[in-house]
Amino acid sequence: MIKYWLDNPEDHDFPAAQDYLELLYAPDEAKKKVDLLKKAVTVSKKAKDILRASMLPMLPESNVHVKQNIKNVKKGKKLSPVLLVRGNDKLIIADGYHRVCAIYFLSEDLDIPCRLV
Repeated sequence: MIKYWLDNPEDHDFPAAQDYLELLYAPDEAKKKVDLLKKAVTVSKKAKDILRASMLPMLPESNVHVKQNIKNVKKGKKLSPVLLVRGNDKLIIADGYHRVCAIYFLSEDLDIPCRLV
């Protein structure tokens, strides 16, 4: 896990997560969730489990963002941990969907650091 990941999410990940969450929740509720993500402890979950719990389709390796993340990892650049929110019936990837898919292509059993609320 250490060789692929930064210790903490990058600053720009939180506004991106809020933008996405505002599509699912009222702005004040989205902000509360992002505030919780900022304070949450980073935990590790398997790439395959994150995808299964989110019920999102696997993006193709040819997707421009997935491809770039794979390239970055192969060059030794570390990725930002993903931001996850427990929904009523599924996991919400608030930020990091492309990173999850990229790591899955390297190995579905790799651990992904994430903030989970």
